[in-house]
Amino acid sequence: MITLELFIAFSVFAFVSSITPGPNNIMLMASGTNFGFKKTIPHLLGVNLGFGFLLFCVGIGLMQIFDLFPIMHDVFKIFCSIYLIYLAYRIATSASQTKNSQSRARPFSFIQAILFQWINPKGWSMALTGISVYSTSSSLIGVLIITLAYTLINLPCICFWTMLGEQFSRFMTSNLRLRIFNYIMATLLVLTLVQIFFMG
Repeated sequence: MITLELFIAFSVFAFVSSITPGPNNIMLMASGTNFGFKKTIPHLLGVNLGFGFLLFCVGIGLMQIFDLFPIMHDVFKIFCSIYLIYLAYRIATSASQTKNSQSRARPFSFIQAILFQWINPKGWSMALTGISVYSTSSSLIGVLIITLAYTLINLPCICFWTMLGEQFSRFMTSNLRLRIFNYIMATLLVLTLVQIFFMG
């Protein structure tokens, strides 16, 4: 079982890794700005529950697949890069539905957010570190405790980024400002590719 000291250390790790910028937080902030908090809730819940499921799967031995087939690691990096660039393009070209009722842009759905966790480099890094460093055993109970704790700590963190984005929408009083904001968010998302090639 996890000791109290280890659990406290893990909780600090979970908070710091959840609150710092990454693909999920950048996308949630952009969505909060463009669509508002309420419309971003499915995206937000998909991130939270999707990452929890990823963490659980890593805890029960999913990474053994990568050990058996090392080439999958390189394929994974390339696929992640291409998809993140595509998402950055979507953010850069999105428009607020409140400012343009004819806009076809829409926030991530619950399922899309869940699936995204499987190609999110920061998410994999968080899951691998959380399990390898703070899980003292491979017992199912230990993995469930870590998964539940991380999920509960992560939720207010991603809510913060979404609400921050919604607050930014107050300053998006023109299409030009909104376009500039989206370009900045798209650029930051592309920059997270550094996590794939230099930190993974």
